[in-house]
Amino acid sequence: MDGDGGSVTGDDGRTESPNEAALLALMETTGYSMVQENGQRKFGGPPPGWDGPPPPRGCEVFVGKIPRDMYEDELVPVFERAGRIYEFRLMMEFSGENRGYAFVMYTTREAAQRSIHLLDNHEIRPGKFIGVCVSLDNCRLFIGSIPKDKTKEEILVEMRKVTEGVVDVIVYPSATDKTKNRGFAFVEYDSHKAAAMARRKLIPGTFQLWGHTIQVDWAEPEKDVDEETMLRVRVLYVRNLMMTTTEETLRQEFSRFKPGTVERVKKLTDYAFVHYHSREDAVTALHLMNGALIDGATIEVTLAKPVSLNLVGPYGDVSSTGNFLFQGREDGGMMGGGK
Repeated sequence: MDGDGGSVTGDDGRTESPNEAALLALMETTGYSMVQENGQRKFGGPPPGWDGPPPPRGCEVFVGKIPRDMYEDELVPVFERAGRIYEFRLMMEFSGENRGYAFVMYTTREAAQRSIHLLDNHEIRPGKFIGVCVSLDNCRLFIGSIPKDKTKEEILVEMRKVTEGVVDVIVYPSATDKTKNRGFAFVEYDSHKAAAMARRKLIPGTFQLWGHTIQVDWAEPEKDVDEETMLRVRVLYVRNLMMTTTEETLRQEFSRFKPGTVERVKKLTDYAFVHYHSREDAVTALHLMNGALIDGATIEVTLAKPVSLNLVGPYGDVSSTGNFLFQGREDGGMMGGGK
């Protein structure tokens, strides 16, 4: 319902839908509004009676392989089985058919996860199976071929000159010379839309910064790990180490507050994983060691994020511990994987 009138509206204000009566009935029943714009039809967002900000990251799922002649009147009741829908976005063709996919945002992460378990590979029509997986709004771009002598501040200033909505720039120092970057950076935007607009502007492959033709692509989104799993982690991920720093030095530094607490250390190039016997000691060390100086380098320490087994291959460096695999890569990842 758009406003009080109960109509499905398009970009030009006209009512448009091949099954208008069924959609109007759906809106009448649910009280949700519906509007079509920029090639998508939005149902809800927010739902009736919603007060406050939109749901947090991790509440949205991607739905693929939708029959092209299936619409919200059939789809919404199916996805409501998992929980309350905040917004349902169906991608539309000019012809009036859907484009075969949609995004469903629930009011809670639990409902989003439930929809994946209930509806992934669900037979939506005889012989037609839909796919449902988590959707992450990617707000981060990978920028490659940056001159290695440029600082974070210089890159930030330059990116703000050429694109809008830049929130931050993440730059990693060279493993061999901490005064230089590694020739790439990750640029964080205030929204997925701002990142997409920036990518569209920079992507032709002819855009130059400081006389260098840069590479641009989506940074791979960080994989969300559920809170319950993170509460069991007793491994620290340590970044920005000197190449010459040894595992023995790390063992000594990370157990200085309480000798014997470190189970083992695994160092790979300029980062490492420090495994503790107890979760409590790992958290204590995290607070004590983040920002500490080891062999002349200021280190960054975070809890290691477990990743599923099928993620190991493409990413290379991993360290296993107990029932977890811990991914060792730059935050934001390599190129690829934007929505």
